Amino acid sequence: MSTVASVDRTAEMSPRTKGRFAGALYLLYVIAGVYAQAFISDHLVVFGDAARTASNILANQSLYRFGFTVYLLEMAGQVATVVLFYQLLKPVSRTGAMLAAAFELIGCGIKTFSRLFYFAPLLVLGGGVSSLSAFNKEQLDSIALLLLRINDNGAAIALAFFGFSTLLQGWLIYRSGFLPRWLGVIAIIGGFGWLTFLSPPLGMRVFIYVAVYALLGLLATIVWLLTVGVDDERWRQRAAQAASSIWR
Repeated sequence: MSTVASVDRTAEMSPRTKGRFAGALYLLYVIAGVYAQAFISDHLVVFGDAARTASNILANQSLYRFGFTVYLLEMAGQVATVVLFYQLLKPVSRTGAMLAAAFELIGCGIKTFSRLFYFAPLLVLGGGVSSLSAFNKEQLDSIALLLLRINDNGAAIALAFFGFSTLLQGWLIYRSGFLPRWLGVIAIIGGFGWLTFLSPPLGMRVFIYVAVYALLGLLATIVWLLTVGVDDERWRQRAAQAASSIWR
């Protein structure tokens, strides 16, 4: 049994390697999300003009569908990052790490579901749904734009759950000892920023400021994980302390 356990420990990725994988996935899914939103969705969707939005989508269907694919890849990358961060942070507090992961996974679920409303305008505008034949073009354009508004509001609701998870992750990083405290402080402030989406109108008003701050904080975390990384020795010390404690 001890030989098997020894092999398992040897095969297991080191905390620093897990941190680097998390940093790489962080970078990839942030790039995916920014690209899909800024260079596809924002380029094609004009919320004040349903007719123009419909025209843009129909004229660029391949690009629009690609945006949907990129959004799903973004969510897949975020889910993988949730798992890695849970494994990295559970020596600090298994309950805290589990709560952070749960909040973020709920947010991922809401955001992924909201992407159905991003895809739905293709069905509405494409003319392939017989039950919509009673609606004229202007009405279909308006329905498509409404669906896109639901998509955006669903993503906004998800941000509130990301706020809770980021707040908890920041607290865990601050207490960890194997990651710098200033990264924890940055995350805590960012978490409070995303919590403004508990009131969507407030969140929408301050979104640009929160998003810029969060992006800078993410970049700082990514650079640290990819270059310096997790302090392996301190992580193993925390893991040993957690294993010997009844308060986990």
